[in-house]
Formats: sequence, C-alpha cells, structure tokens
Amino acid sequence: MEFLVIGIVILVGVGVFRYFRQKNVVTILTEDQFRKGYRKAQLIDVREPQEFKKGHILGARNIPVTQMKQRLVEMRKDKPLYLYCQSGSRSARAAQLLHKKGYTDINQLKGGFKKWTGKIKNG
Repeated sequence: MEFLVIGIVILVGVGVFRYFRQKNVVTILTEDQFRKGYRKAQLIDVREPQEFKKGHILGARNIPVTQMKQRLVEMRKDKPLYLYCQSGSRSARAAQLLHKKGYTDINQLKGGFKKWTGKIKNG
C-alpha cells in the first residue's frame, strides 16, 4: 500500500512538472487566437507526410517531428512558429525540441488539427 501511494505521488509530481515546463516553452492558443497570428508566422504541421496529404491547414508546411532535428535550417528563429499536429502531443514534443535549439516564440494549436474548423487543403 505504501509503495502505491509513493508511486501515485511521483506520477502526479512528474505530471505537474511537465505541465509547468511545457508552459514555459510554448504558448497554447485557442483556434481564434491561432487564426489571428498564423498568417504572419511560420505555420508548421508536424504530422507525418501521409497525414498531411489527407488534409492540412491552408498555408502550412509539413516538417514532421520525426525529421525536425535534421530540418531546423528550414525554420527561422526570428519569426514566430505556429505548430500543430493531430491532437497536440507531437506538437508539444516539437516545441520542446525547438526550445532546446534556441527558438523562443513557439505557439501550439490547442486540440490540434482534429479540432480545427477553418479552411483546409486536401492533397
């Protein structure tokens, strides 16, 4: 029983730590907030190419999180980054990686592409 309590406390602690670390790295934006800024920013879809081809936000570039380290030269540090994936977990990972590489103005679409109601491009 004692180990179970300690395990739960550790899990909660790790979750809280990750939440606050994430808050310092990325700004999570509602769809309305995202729409207001993404045209003046670098709009990056971090999903895999086959997902991107099925549909993406109009104007987005596809730089999958799995290729991000190798493709950093494609993203400028002096312009805001607007990231999204399908639900939010991969764009959070991408934000962590970009933050470690010196990017500072990183924004993420809350809920990801599956919650997006704006214009999309198929194919």
